[in-house]
Amino acid sequence: MLLRVRVTLPDRPGTLGQVARTMGVSGADIVQVVVLERLGGRAVDDFTVVWPGAARVERLLAGLAAIPGVQVDGVWRAIGAPTTTGQDAELLAQVAGNPTDGLATLVDAVPGLLAADWAVAAVVPLDWASRAGAGSAATVGHASWRAPVPPRLPDVTPLRARAMTSVEGDHCAVAPFGRAGLVLVVARERSDTLAAPAFHSTEVDRLAQLVRASAVILGDRLDLVGAPPVTT
Repeated sequence: MLLRVRVTLPDRPGTLGQVARTMGVSGADIVQVVVLERLGGRAVDDFTVVWPGAARVERLLAGLAAIPGVQVDGVWRAIGAPTTTGQDAELLAQVAGNPTDGLATLVDAVPGLLAADWAVAAVVPLDWASRAGAGSAATVGHASWRAPVPPRLPDVTPLRARAMTSVEGDHCAVAPFGRAGLVLVVARERSDTLAAPAFHSTEVDRLAQLVRASAVILGDRLDLVGAPPVTT
């Protein structure tokens, strides 16, 4: 199976090699490394690895924890092949090529791009934060195939893109389209066996850029999302 492993490590020569060797000894086959952040002598890296299904992840965590200065921020399952920011342009081209299904195309693709479990586009009320059980008040425009029914949405309307955690413990990234109260919510579900990390600011920025670009491409079509059906 594919796993994503997020590691904070000293940004100095040799440490990345130690991490890679430890993963190999533990049984992990590294497919991709993505640098999320380099700041103040520390780096945050996401490793995508092929992991033997029968092996215990605790062995990997113990090996990494034994490296001086290394901290494991999260380990979670990846639902597809690793992706890079170069695929964002391809996704936006697909949205532009078929704008009628553009929102659905975006929602279905985003979980794979951000190593998440599911995504929904939802229209939320302006007084979302003041409502009890606000999740039930949202109108879902489209949900990816793994989204729960009803989706577990965070209870805050974002004025800007941000990361947050739902009351169920799912980590979410939320970005507004800037039209008709429409937001895109991407979630990593809470698990009893693996601990997914919160969305990094780099991932939130990537989501926001995709949403802004899609909003420009789709334009007035977004105003129809969640609108009541026309009766005659």
